[in-house]
Amino acid sequence: MATAGGGGGGAPAAGGRVQRIMTQPINLIFRFLQQRSRVQVWLFGQTDMRMEGRIAGFDEYMNLVLDEAEEVYLPTRGKASAEGAAAEGAADAAAKPVRRVALGRVLLKGDTITLMQPAAPAATAAAGGA
Repeated sequence: MATAGGGGGGAPAAGGRVQRIMTQPINLIFRFLQQRSRVQVWLFGQTDMRMEGRIAGFDEYMNLVLDEAEEVYLPTRGKASAEGAAAEGAADAAAKPVRRVALGRVLLKGDTITLMQPAAPAATAAAGGA
């Protein structure tokens, strides 16, 4: 079993089967760091707010240092009980702009991180990134 970091492909193993190479979480975080990619981090228990920034450093506990960090507040849906009112609430939420609060450099504790993904290209362009 291969455990080295890398892409999704693999070399043919004995018998002509393709052996997949597993990407370790630390390798993915290191790739974000090396490429200076803007990432979006979901935090435990925070369904209406995400963090975005560029990874400046991390450790074995997945504590992250984010540069150019921003809190990104997502529009919340209205609490409606009827179907029509629920549809109106969803339309209102879609019309509200996403609110961003610039923080600069921050430290995120690893035990609060739920998910990490590349930030949306539109968010990067709106934030003035490349």
